[in-house]
Amino acid sequence: MTGSRIPAWTGPLDVEGLGMDAAADAADAVRALAGSRGAIVRVEAVSTLVEASFAASEQLQVDGRAAEPWAPLSGFAPAADGWVRLHGNYPHHAAALRAALDLDGAADERAALAEACAALPAETVCARVQERGGIAAVVRAEVEWTRHAQALATRDDPWLAVEPGAPRPTLPPVRDVRRPLDGVRVLDLTRVVAGPMGTQLLGCLGADVLRLDPPHLPEQLDAFLAAGMGKRSAVIDLRGRSRSLESLVAGADVVVLGYRPGSLDRHGLQPEMLRARHPHLVVATLSAWGEHGPWGAREGFDSIVQAATGIAAVYSGDDARPGALPVQALDHATGLRLAAGILDLLASGRGGRVKANLVGAARDLLARPRGASAATDDSCAEEGGAPAQRLMIPTPHGRVQTVPPPLLLDGAALDAPIGGYGAAEPRWLPRE
Repeated sequence: MTGSRIPAWTGPLDVEGLGMDAAADAADAVRALAGSRGAIVRVEAVSTLVEASFAASEQLQVDGRAAEPWAPLSGFAPAADGWVRLHGNYPHHAAALRAALDLDGAADERAALAEACAALPAETVCARVQERGGIAAVVRAEVEWTRHAQALATRDDPWLAVEPGAPRPTLPPVRDVRRPLDGVRVLDLTRVVAGPMGTQLLGCLGADVLRLDPPHLPEQLDAFLAAGMGKRSAVIDLRGRSRSLESLVAGADVVVLGYRPGSLDRHGLQPEMLRARHPHLVVATLSAWGEHGPWGAREGFDSIVQAATGIAAVYSGDDARPGALPVQALDHATGLRLAAGILDLLASGRGGRVKANLVGAARDLLARPRGASAATDDSCAEEGGAPAQRLMIPTPHGRVQTVPPPLLLDGAALDAPIGGYGAAEPRWLPRE
């Protein structure tokens, strides 16, 4: 692990350690995978790249336009007996907030949202939002979370679990040491940050990553572009497409599932059934809360997990308003560790199962020794503490300024083209 400066993240929790350890895990896995294919490559996790990549959404620009990571209805709101955290970045989640809190027709939706939340207990606000299919969490103190039923159900679950399965065909020697995943096919059914960042790393390492999105719930363009390097993107309605989907699965080496646990089962994508039908597969799943317990099938986002587990309370200000991590570290660190688990199985020559969850990242972060951290050398920093690590990539959506994954291969940063959202055919490229 190398890096001459500490990431410019201040606060009571060891976000730096969480990020650097996850990047180091990914570096070790890349090294092992390359070695299994006859290549010797120097792989380094670098602090400046960790800092840059963990702030990818905030640093994204498209033709000079800065990204807007948060929608107006997302954020904290005071309830009658505490605080809630709401998530309205996606149109269907914003619509659920409007319906649950009776915001339709309000001249100032944010003010109306604050007024509606202030009149209700926090648990009631969240229950109403969730009943409408929205995303919300009560802001809890750490000790409150440790007593919660979901925390108790998952307290012994690892952040990352890797279960080796059947032997799979041996990967041939690589022709380019900077593309140790050349010839590996990855079917990517993930959204938002953690899953897409993990699969972006695989794409930048040379895998043929085919991302599928549904037509009725399109991904936000900025989110796609922030984690879109090295991927082909197809829009496909899985309903009625069982034969074509099964063909994609059969031709894949890796399937990554990042939707709410159980939500894709009706399309034949249950992880254990995938492994039974195709023992060669590496099947990776990502969840917010773990895959069992009362919240096991519930959606969640980094910010929501921070609120529920006590992280937001740890970052509260003098006015007792909840705070947040300086970056979406739970997402990014989990994405890196998910990628590392996939690489480890490929390196071992086996299929199997990889499971990762955001609540495990929160538990790891809260368990680390505490003390304010800060940048010790600003010579590489630009305004806002962002390091000078940027890529300029022409895309069908404009010229994109983005940042590379947090690893160096033989001293060079990783990069790859970004294709058009939904522009690819849902089929595999020929193996060369």
